[in-house]
Amino acid sequence: MSLTTAAAVVESAGAGFTFSEVELADPRPDEVLVRIVAAGVCHTDLGVAAGALPFPLPGVLGHEGAGVVEAVGSAVSRVRPGDQVLLSFTSCGECANCREGHPAYCATWLPLNLLGGTRADGSATVSRGGENLGGHFFGQSSFARHALVDERSLVKVPADAPLELLAPLGCGVQTGVGAVWNVLQPRPGDAIVVTGAGAVGLSAVMAASLTPATRIIAVDRVPERLALALELGATHVVDATETDLAAAVADITGGAGANGVVETTGNTGVLASAVGTLAARGTAVIVGAPAFGTTVPVDVNFMIPGRKIVGLTLGDSETQSLIPVLVDLVASGRLPVDRLVKHYKFEEIGQAVADVVSGDTIKPVLRF
Repeated sequence: MSLTTAAAVVESAGAGFTFSEVELADPRPDEVLVRIVAAGVCHTDLGVAAGALPFPLPGVLGHEGAGVVEAVGSAVSRVRPGDQVLLSFTSCGECANCREGHPAYCATWLPLNLLGGTRADGSATVSRGGENLGGHFFGQSSFARHALVDERSLVKVPADAPLELLAPLGCGVQTGVGAVWNVLQPRPGDAIVVTGAGAVGLSAVMAASLTPATRIIAVDRVPERLALALELGATHVVDATETDLAAAVADITGGAGANGVVETTGNTGVLASAVGTLAARGTAVIVGAPAFGTTVPVDVNFMIPGRKIVGLTLGDSETQSLIPVLVDLVASGRLPVDRLVKHYKFEEIGQAVADVVSGDTIKPVLRF
């Protein structure tokens, strides 16, 4: 028997979220039924809801879920009913990248997480009135009171873990942290530039403050966010409305340039400017995603002295290893994610979306 639950459904591109009763399929051997307690709202959800990506609509989005396990498939071994879990992206577990500890670069990542709307075999996880809906978003579709989740999307957390605070670890926080820890890996004395002081960028700032980098430069257009960046570990801030980025970084680094850049805005002009701040052998990590087909010109001779541009998905994280560490750092106060989060009732998803679009809220988290 399928389970009926309430979900926030996107009926068509640009239509926003409306509430509807939907049916979830029974858990398969490798799936888990989770009662959702909280879910973060991410710009990726908003981009898909707006029709910027070819996800099948009507559909149920949500990919920063957190909740309690209610039922497990026959082959599930990581969790059992009653366990608290955070939900993240899914992966096949069998391709070369999965086997080598890089599931964010799974050979089937796009259809399994972002575009397919179904399980790998094409079957639906969510339906309504006998009609299949787009679901299986990041292996979860957590904008609903219950979600049918791939076991590989789950990370078990302690029974007393504050799910309403930890939900964003599944995407935004681990992306910013992973950009710094997994890719840039700052050496003593490095200078790190983070463009965009949203949830991902500020997570990168917090992560950089836990490394031997000595100059952490946050760049944004909103003074309040720059002030928060200083409180979260930035050593310098640049207001992009007032200051040329290249000149500011040159001044801060004594002309040496940045050893690492994390670009989170998805703005091609910002990306080009940020790459231009790199020191020899420096690395720019592209996190923010503009529209498909977008290109940025690169001065080839500028790149030859060992400079690198690297694309990034979900922090290049192995979730079973990284997320428990992040949970511990949040609990100890060393990763103050609470400074980013504002809570909304599930029924207030429309207001949460409006507030993140306007910039009034950095990381909305829905409470169920």
